[in-house]
Amino acid sequence: MSYAVIKTGGKQYRVMQGEVLRVELLPAEVDSTVTFDEVLLVGEGESITVGAPLVAGATVSATVRAHGRADKIRIVKFRRRKHYKRTQGHRQHYTEIEITGINA
Repeated sequence: MSYAVIKTGGKQYRVMQGEVLRVELLPAEVDSTVTFDEVLLVGEGESITVGAPLVAGATVSATVRAHGRADKIRIVKFRRRKHYKRTQGHRQHYTEIEITGINA
């Protein structure tokens, strides 16, 4: 089974065909196809192709399944004995994709 390491949203992901993962929000419609051309590594069994920094001509295609927002996290700033406390919440947007093909 082949796999690849792609870069999107400032993060790197190891992906295989049929895998479902959540990445940073992408400007794409649901059920549309997106292509990732920043492929850093492609592996097929024992053979591995490492880019410098990208693998030439390699692409990874995926289908957008959904958009959403992650669970809320709480940010708390607190100074003891100073009557200072600030709370803030944050929900990160994400895009859920399914990997459909790895073209090396």
